[in-house]
Amino acid sequence: MSIIDLRSDTVTQPTAPMREAMLRAATGDDVYGEDPTVNRLERELAGRLGFSAGLFVPSGTMSNLLG
Repeated sequence: MSIIDLRSDTVTQPTAPMREAMLRAATGDDVYGEDPTVNRLERELAGRLGFSAGLFVPSGTMSNLLG
């Protein structure tokens, strides 16, 4: 049996395939609306939920603060 350490994301080590995926990932500054992954997520969820646009926030607390 192998043990998985879930104490923090700072103790984990990405595997070679994970590093390759990170290297190939499209990136951009989400603050300025330039991250294609976040933009796609917002469009996809807005469409599924019947909204014209979406807004990604990283936590439930932040979404509650937005109203």
